[in-house]
Amino acid sequence: MPISFPARPAASVRLGFLFVAFVCFVVAPVWAAAPARTIVFFGDSLTAGYGLDDPSSQGYPALIQRKIDAAGLSWRTVNAGLSGETSAGGLRRIDWVLRQPIDVFVLALGGNDGLRGVDPAVTRDNLQKILDRVRAKYPRARLVIAGMQMPPAMGADFARAFEKNYPELAATTDAALIPFLLEGVGGDPRLNQPDRIHPTAAGQEIVAENVWAVLRKVL
Repeated sequence: MPISFPARPAASVRLGFLFVAFVCFVVAPVWAAAPARTIVFFGDSLTAGYGLDDPSSQGYPALIQRKIDAAGLSWRTVNAGLSGETSAGGLRRIDWVLRQPIDVFVLALGGNDGLRGVDPAVTRDNLQKILDRVRAKYPRARLVIAGMQMPPAMGADFARAFEKNYPELAATTDAALIPFLLEGVGGDPRLNQPDRIHPTAAGQEIVAENVWAVLRKVL
């Protein structure tokens, strides 16, 4: 029985194959070399990693970078946390931070305001102005807001007024909301340093999970 062989592709088809191969060869390296987009974490000592042995590797922004890398995503994180920062201080500092490109801006400020008894309305106004400046400079940047809460010792009315700032800001600015940055960590002595305010390395791992649960959807 004679054996039949498939016909050789026509010259036009062979040229088409060669063209596709050429495009893949030339363009693929360009795609691979595309610069990573930038996520800026703008916060206070919780973001800066106060009290950790190595904030650059144990703080939640660094832990988020590991999750991003593990997921094969092309993003780089910038830790713009500053210990002791208030919303007013953040407003004074934001223009300096905005000198770099920003694709996602994570706002994690206000805790120090609350602990100092600053009027929640003042805190909200400062946070709104920070977000407005980010939007003015980078209109296409995605915003993420990390919610904060106050301990009962600050008074129930104060704590309620403070806490509601964050979901209201998220609603008015079309930002993604992390309901409570310290969920599962705040108030737990096993996960906080002796000051009962700043998370340990283990606590930062949980904070990173809280952030990632919201941030991964944004990315």
